Amino acid sequence: MSTELENKRMSLIDAAEAVKQVKQNISRVLVGQDAIVEDVLTVLFAGGHVLLEGVPGLGKTLLVRALAKSLNVDFSRVQFTPDLMPSDVVGHSLYDMKSGEFNIKKGPAFTNILLADEINRAPAKTQSSLLEVMQEQQITIDGESLSIDSPFMVLATQNPLDQEGTYPLPEAELDRFMMKVELGFPSHEAEVELLKLNTKVVSNESTVEQLPAILDAARISEIKQLCADRLVDEKILNYAVDIVRNSRTWQGVLHGAGLRASINLIKAAKVIALMNGCDFVIPDDVKSVAPNILRHRLILSADLELEGVSYDEVINAILASVEAPRS
Repeated sequence: MSTELENKRMSLIDAAEAVKQVKQNISRVLVGQDAIVEDVLTVLFAGGHVLLEGVPGLGKTLLVRALAKSLNVDFSRVQFTPDLMPSDVVGHSLYDMKSGEFNIKKGPAFTNILLADEINRAPAKTQSSLLEVMQEQQITIDGESLSIDSPFMVLATQNPLDQEGTYPLPEAELDRFMMKVELGFPSHEAEVELLKLNTKVVSNESTVEQLPAILDAARISEIKQLCADRLVDEKILNYAVDIVRNSRTWQGVLHGAGLRASINLIKAAKVIALMNGCDFVIPDDVKSVAPNILRHRLILSADLELEGVSYDEVINAILASVEAPRS
């Protein structure tokens, strides 16, 4: 019996290998975006949500579908449009004439992986329908709170260029996302590989459907717990807090990062530590996840924007100003 239990338990090495396999699985259909795949997996195992920003055609939707297929969990997609109502996302109650009672019809948000495609196309009222479920993993319909099964993750996409007819995400909504990940164009070699991949098959739909499932919900939960168990020294905690606090007083930053940024820095750093097969978090783990976690939490002054200073430049300067702890 003890041998069976040992086989069922996932070790640190097993967990790191499983995450690597999921990453390789997704990379079979999403070529040249390894860093993006790692960022999304970091958010998944840290128990957060991610905002994907990039021009059309970079594979944002393909990434989410490949992720859901690799994890063998439920997947729903909602195309956000100006006429989309909150009930179209979370669900609503319907009156049954036969029984004389109201029955709840669950919306697409009752899933494990939710793709909110072009989230900034819908008005703030519809965007805000995700606030409760992203924070508390439950949805309230007509006073009844319904829990969502784990894992639960929202992956929202938006196009940074076409802003006509869009509704900017409010700060409260942005803060719910652990990371804002920006997708860029792949390298020349990766783009050639993409051409080969997409001209050999009729469509990439069949390619995604052929991906094997690497992890199920139970294994995902195990990995998340192993990530949470990584050791974090008091100096690392202070390092993360110093980074966030510096963002609030940085010259040219109107509004810095809030408390969720500090929490997410440590959560994400723990996942990076597990991916590297380490028992504890090091300063480089925190530094590597900081740009994606801080990018959407800072509001720059008009002067910096006129000077063409980017968010990443400000974040890198903040990181450089905080001395990393030494062992």
